[in-house]
Amino acid sequence: MPLKIDDSFPSLAPPVVVGMEGEFASRNIKALSSTLLLILAFVWILLPVAAAKFDYKNALSKSLLYFEAQRSGRLPYNQRVTWRGHSGLTDGLQQGVDLVGGYYDAGDHIKFGLPMAFTVTMLSWSTIEYGDQIAAAGEYHHALEAIKWGTDYFIKAHTQPNVLWAEVGDGDTDHYCWQRPEDMTTSRQAYKVDTKNPGSDLAGETAAAMAAASIVFKKSNPHYSHLLLHHARQLFEFGDKYRGKYDRSVRVVKSYYPSVSGYGDELLWAALWLHRATGRDEYLEYVAEKADSFGGTGWAIAEFSWDVKYAGVQILAAQLLAGGEMPEKHNHILEQYRSKAEYYICACLNKNNGSNVERTPGGMLYIRQWNNMQYVSSAAFLLAVYSDYLTAVRRGLHCPDGVVTSGELLALAKSQADYILGSNPMDISYLVGYGPRYSRHVHHRGASTVSYKESKGFIGCTQGYDDWYHRRQANPNALVGALVGGPDCQDNFRDDRGNYMQTEACTYNTAPMVGVFARLHRLESQHIQQWSSRTSFSY
Repeated sequence: MPLKIDDSFPSLAPPVVVGMEGEFASRNIKALSSTLLLILAFVWILLPVAAAKFDYKNALSKSLLYFEAQRSGRLPYNQRVTWRGHSGLTDGLQQGVDLVGGYYDAGDHIKFGLPMAFTVTMLSWSTIEYGDQIAAAGEYHHALEAIKWGTDYFIKAHTQPNVLWAEVGDGDTDHYCWQRPEDMTTSRQAYKVDTKNPGSDLAGETAAAMAAASIVFKKSNPHYSHLLLHHARQLFEFGDKYRGKYDRSVRVVKSYYPSVSGYGDELLWAALWLHRATGRDEYLEYVAEKADSFGGTGWAIAEFSWDVKYAGVQILAAQLLAGGEMPEKHNHILEQYRSKAEYYICACLNKNNGSNVERTPGGMLYIRQWNNMQYVSSAAFLLAVYSDYLTAVRRGLHCPDGVVTSGELLALAKSQADYILGSNPMDISYLVGYGPRYSRHVHHRGASTVSYKESKGFIGCTQGYDDWYHRRQANPNALVGALVGGPDCQDNFRDDRGNYMQTEACTYNTAPMVGVFARLHRLESQHIQQWSSRTSFSY
């Protein structure tokens, strides 16, 4: 926040002195006073720049770059992460489908549909909310590329109205090897959900991703936007008609991305995104009708993640009240959604009666030991979005422990972003490549092994463990923009490649930060502009 100029600052007017010598002294003091005023003005102008400890624009750029390192398939000519090469070029071949493309979720080479779809939904939501800020930072084209790399894959994976390919590769065989993606010798078995083996959660999340992305591309690529919306509608209908958890149909995923929350949240999530994309009342009717049975107005949960979407559902529903254009018959239900959204926000702010999100001594929101940063980044994003909502409707937030302003929400979002970038007890950036100190031993096969561009010699399955995994040296390739799992409940972090709970990064960790960094970049720009306008002096 900028410092306020205190009107009570002591006067610098020179003392009155009598006589010739006094007049000469007075002139000198007046000149000195003018010089001091100029210096103070210059310092005041620079204060907001100095106070801007972190370069959010730079963090935004690095975050979007990360997704290029996670690409599977044939890389484009404008690929900026040059240590990566083509990979997974036969994905789907055994099953007679083209499943080339998409993203690897983390430090391995499996393509998991559920977290990939959530990643794309969050990238799209970031761009919908803060597209102007992303564009002002010169990153809009890169944001669209990151989204489209995912949605192009989803179009391929949705081969029939009631068929969606859920996964390529399997965790057990993949984790047995430590290889570059360009050298993969592990199974590329593909798994699908269909009418006999349903996956409502996966279909719902993929529908949400494609509906949200259709909004992003509506102006720049209307034909593509229409295509995405077509797939989103079909997937939603498929998921709703043939209900079931995807991890019961694709059992190999259960040890990695199980659907603990079920499919109700994803179907509500998809319906809300389809309503936002189309404006059609049928989707709003669905959200109202299923509010209770699917837990939308029942669950009050203090986390938001690739599995548990309720907080996101509730905030999307609350946003519908901002315009005052919803049919009055839905207002009561939407207000119930908003009540649960505000439970989540109040929990993050430590303003609920005993049911709050824990914080580390250093101030980081803390949910659980493994990859806690995913919850930090998603919370920061929802806090920023809800702060803007409160500003738009000109109201405060009434938590059990007091009224909170929109500015307090944004301040907490900023504190979490700053913690990520280095304002923490370890004095380290958890965003790889940002600042002088960051994780150099990220748990990532490609980053930890010599680049295929430098050495095309084949690296075998277990050879990678012997030659690269156990090396104490830093990774030869920086996984720039990756948000690693982060510290424990006491802010302790051990930068060790084998410490995968803390040093592995995931696409859904970074995706929400695209929106957060864009919002904070605008905030800092506004502060600098305000200070520039306040510090004009006349003589």
